[in-house]
Amino acid sequence: MFQMIHRTLKDQTPLYAFVAVLLLMGVVFGALMVNALTLDQQQDISRYLGNFFLNLDPSSVDGKASFWSIAMLQLKWVGLIWLFGLSVIGLPGILILDFLKGVLIGFTVGCMVGQFSWKGLLLALVSVAPHNLIVIPVLLVSSVAAVKFSIGMIRSRVFLSRPGGITEPFLSYTGMIVSMAVILLGVACFETWISPVLMGWVAPMLEPV
Repeated sequence: MFQMIHRTLKDQTPLYAFVAVLLLMGVVFGALMVNALTLDQQQDISRYLGNFFLNLDPSSVDGKASFWSIAMLQLKWVGLIWLFGLSVIGLPGILILDFLKGVLIGFTVGCMVGQFSWKGLLLALVSVAPHNLIVIPVLLVSSVAAVKFSIGMIRSRVFLSRPGGITEPFLSYTGMIVSMAVILLGVACFETWISPVLMGWVAPMLEPV
C-alpha cells in the first residue's frame, strides 16, 4: 500500500497540487462565509457552540453509536469519490466534494475563532485539526486516484484499447480506496474516544469568569 501511495505521489504531483489548492480555496471561502452571517445567526451559533462545549461530558458518550455515526460520515466521502471516479461525468463531482470539504472545515474553524477569539482557535486545534490532519491527505489521495482512473478510462475509449485493459487499473484504484477507508476507520476511533477528552480539557476555558 505504501509503495502504491509513494508511486502515486511521485507521478501525480501537479494533480495533487491542484486538488490541494482547491481544498484550500474551500477553507478560505468557508471562513469568509462566517462574516456573511447576520447578527442573529452569529448569536445562535455562539449559543449552540457554548452549550455544546460547556455541557460536553466524554463519559456519557455512547462510544459504539458515536463511532459508527462518525465512520459512516467519513466513509461516505471516499465512497462518493470512488463512485464519481468510475465515470467520466463524475470528474466535476470529485472536485466539488473536495471544495465542500474545505468549506466545512473553514466555516467550522471560522465560527469558533469568530465567537471565542483565541479560545476558539484553541478549541479548533483540539476538535477540528487532529483528525483532519489525516482525513485531508486521505481525501487528496482518494481524489487523485479517482481522477487518474477516470482519465484512464477516457484514454482507453479514445484510443480503443483492447477489452479487459481496464480490469487491472480498476482493481488498483479500488484497492487504494479501500486502504483509505481503513485509515478513516482509525480516524473515527480517534474522533470517538480521544477528541471528546481533548475538548473536555479546553471547554472549561469558555466558562464566564
